[in-house]
Amino acid sequence: MAGRRTYLCIDLKTFYASVECIDHGLDPFTARVVVADLDRTEKTICLAVSPAMKAAGVRNRCRVFEIPPGLTYTAFKPRMRRYMEVSAEIYSVYLRYVSPEDVHVYSIDECFIDATSYLELYQQTAREFARTLMDAVRAETGIFATAGIGPNLFLAKVALDITAKHSPEGIGYLDEGLFKQQIWHHRPITDIWNVGPGIARRLEKYGVRDLAGVAAMDPSMLYREFGANAEYLIDHAHGIEPCTIADIHAYVPETSSSTNGQVLSCDYTAEEARVVLKEMVDESVLDLVAKHMVCEHVSLYVGYARERGASWDLVTGEHGTRPANPRSGPHANASRKLPERTNSHKKLLAYTEALFDEIVDPARTIRRINVGFGLLVPEEFATTDLFTDAAAEKREHKLQEAVLAVKGRFGKNALIKGMSLTDKATARERNELVGGHHG
Repeated sequence: MAGRRTYLCIDLKTFYASVECIDHGLDPFTARVVVADLDRTEKTICLAVSPAMKAAGVRNRCRVFEIPPGLTYTAFKPRMRRYMEVSAEIYSVYLRYVSPEDVHVYSIDECFIDATSYLELYQQTAREFARTLMDAVRAETGIFATAGIGPNLFLAKVALDITAKHSPEGIGYLDEGLFKQQIWHHRPITDIWNVGPGIARRLEKYGVRDLAGVAAMDPSMLYREFGANAEYLIDHAHGIEPCTIADIHAYVPETSSSTNGQVLSCDYTAEEARVVLKEMVDESVLDLVAKHMVCEHVSLYVGYARERGASWDLVTGEHGTRPANPRSGPHANASRKLPERTNSHKKLLAYTEALFDEIVDPARTIRRINVGFGLLVPEEFATTDLFTDAAAEKREHKLQEAVLAVKGRFGKNALIKGMSLTDKATARERNELVGGHHG
C-alpha cells in the first residue's frame, strides 16, 4: 500500500525492578523483587514487581499489604534518578540506529519508533529490526524489552500491550485484519490504549464491553455521549490512527497550563491544608517566573478523606487492580478566569486562597490538593493599567528571580519560608523527591 508505514512500540520489561536486579546482581526473571518504599505505610503502591512475583500471583502496581503473607521477596526503595539515567542510556542506543525525528518518547520505559525508512536501509523485516534494537539494549544494559509492530501508532501500542506478552520472542504484530480477529472481542476493554474506566462505564450503559461493540454502535450515539472524543473511539474501534510521529513533533498547543498536585500522607484539617496550598502556589509561581510566563486562569481541586469504612470502586485489567477514579470520590473543585494576566505571587496567592475559602468545607479533612494556572502567555502580555503599581510588581519579580537563582545554585531547600518548617508542611520533603520518590 502506497504510503504505508511501520511503527514499533518498545517497552522495557518491568523496568524499575529490572534495573534494581541488574544493579544488585540478581536475575530479573527469577528473583522475587518489589520496588516500593517500605518505610511508608502498608498502603504504599509497589511501583514494579519482577516477573517471578507476578508468577507468584502478585499483581503489578499492587499495594504492599496485598502481597501474600509468607511470600519471601526483596524490596528496593525507588531510585528515580537511577532509572532516568538508564532510560537515557537506552535512548542513546536507539539513536545509533534511528534519527531522533523518528522517535517519540512516550514514558521513561516506553517509546515509539517510525521504522519505515530503516527496514530498507538495514535490509531487515520489522521483526528483525525490533529484535536488533531489543538485543542491543539487553547487551548494553541487561534490560529486556518487548515490542509491538503495526502500520500505525495505535496498532503498534495495542500489539505491545496485548499480543507481545503472549509471544515467545516478546514481539507482537497487528495489522487491520489481525486487529479485528484478535482484539475486537478482547475484554476488559480497559486493556485497550486510552480506554479508561470512565469511558468503559459509559460504554457499558449501552451494553458495550469491547471494541467490536463500539464498532457496531451508531456513531451519532457515540457523539452524543462523548462529544468530539467519539472520533478517537470510532477510529480506534476500526484500528485507525491518522496521527504520526511527525505530527506529534510538529504539534504546538493553542493554550498551555501549569499544574501542581499532591496526595497528602494523612488527613489534614482545612487550615493545615492551607499551608500546603500556599507552598504549592509558591512553587507554581516560581515555575511561571522561570519560564517567563503569566497566567489568566486558576483552578483548584480538593479531595476529602474517605469516611471510615468507605472504599473506592476498583477496576482490574492487564495493568493490575486500581481505583476506578480516585478523583471521583468526595471532593470540591472550582476554577476562575482572572481579570488580568499575571505571575505576581501576591495576586495569584490571593486568587487561589479565595477559591479555597469558597469551596472547602472546613469540617472535613483533606487528602488531595491540585492547583492549576492556565491560559499561559509570555510575560510581555502581562496586564498593566492605571491601577497597577509597576514599581512594586517589579520589586516582587526581582525577588522571585533571586529566589530562583539561590535555589538553582544551592538546591531547592536552600531558601524556604518559615511556614515550611511546621509539622504538616510538605515542601521540604517534596523538594528532595524525584518523580514522587526519594532519589
